[in-house]
Amino acid sequence: MRVEQLIKSIGAEFFTGVPDSQLKALCNWLMATYGIDPKHHIIAANEGNCTALAAGYHLATGKVPVVYMQNSGEGNIINPVASLMNDKVYGIPCLFIVGWRGEPGVHDEPQHIYQGQVTVKLLEDMDIASFVIGKETTEEEVQAKLAEYRRLWAKGKQCAFVIRKGALEFDGKVKYENANTMRREEIIRHVVAVSGTDPIVSTTGKASRELFEIREANGQSHGYDFLTVGSMGHSSSIALGIALQKPEKKVWSIDGDGAALMHMGSMAVMGANCPQNVVHIVINNGAHETVGGMPTVAGKVDLVQIAKGCGYPNAVSVDNFEALDEALKEAKARNELCLIEVKCAIGARDDLGRPTTTAKENKENFMAHL
Repeated sequence: MRVEQLIKSIGAEFFTGVPDSQLKALCNWLMATYGIDPKHHIIAANEGNCTALAAGYHLATGKVPVVYMQNSGEGNIINPVASLMNDKVYGIPCLFIVGWRGEPGVHDEPQHIYQGQVTVKLLEDMDIASFVIGKETTEEEVQAKLAEYRRLWAKGKQCAFVIRKGALEFDGKVKYENANTMRREEIIRHVVAVSGTDPIVSTTGKASRELFEIREANGQSHGYDFLTVGSMGHSSSIALGIALQKPEKKVWSIDGDGAALMHMGSMAVMGANCPQNVVHIVINNGAHETVGGMPTVAGKVDLVQIAKGCGYPNAVSVDNFEALDEALKEAKARNELCLIEVKCAIGARDDLGRPTTTAKENKENFMAHL
C-alpha cells in the first residue's frame, strides 16, 4: 500500500513517534512532507512520551492524533494508555501505527521474537482494536476499518494498524546527514583499544554489531562485552547494575544519543549513585540511525551539562580522535564516574554483519568473564 493512500484515508493532521525500520516508508514520507514541525510532526524521546504528546494534541484540538512506533515500544505506552487515554479514565482517542518486527513465521533478530509473538495480544489486553496491514491489503479494506475506528474514537477508544514487513511503500528519498566527521565504528575501535579487557556494555543497534565485528577482527574474546540487542535506552543502567556489584572492575557503557534520550532519567540515577568505576560514552550522531536515520533532538541538547547536573563529576564532549583518545585515557585512569560525549557522523558499512553468537551465549560468556 502506498503511504500517501494510507495517510489520506486516515485524514490525520498530527503525527508523533519513535522511528522504526519497518515503518521507513511512513517515516520518510513524514520527513519529506513536514520535517520536524510542532504543528504536524514530532519525533519524541520514547513511545510513552509520544502518547502523552498525542493526548495533549487531542485536548487542544479535539482531533485524533497518530502515534507511530516499532512494536518494541508497546511496553512504553502501557502506562499512559491504561491510566490516561483509556475510556474508563479520560477517554482520549488515538491511532497507533505499529511496525511488526518478529512477526511469527518471519525471520528476525532474537530481541524481536517474543515481542513479535505478543504484539497483537498486548494491544488486545490494552483494549486497543487492531487491524493488520500487509502487502495485499486494499484501500477499501482500510477504509472499512477506519469507518469502524471512527465510531470507536467517538467513544474515547484507541485503535491500531499493525504493519507487516514491506506493507508500505514510498518513492521519495530523504537523505540524513550531519557535519560531523568521526565514524561510529572507528570511535568504538578507539574505545576497545583503551578499555583492554574491561567489561563493555553496548547499546542496541549498530553499535553492538560493530563492537562484535571489531572483536572478531582483533581475535579478542566476545566475553568482554554485553551486547544489549534489545531494551533500547537501558544499557547504561545495566552497566550501573554491574559496576555497583563489581567495584574492582572498570565498566564501560557505549550508548547512543537516541538511547540516552529515551530513558534519560537513568543518567540521574547514575549520577546519584556516582560509581567510581563507570565510563559512560554517548556516541551522538543526532539520529536514529539503526532504524533509518531520522533525527533525534540530541543536536539541541547539552549532554555534558545534563550529566554534570545529574551528578557526574567528569563530563566532556569531543569531536576529533585526538581529543577522544585523551578523554578515554583520562577516564581509564580516574577513579570517578565519567561521561564522554562523542560527536559522530551518520553512516555505517553496507556489509556490517550481525553477532554470530546467541543472546544467551553472550550472557553466559560475559558472566564468566566477570
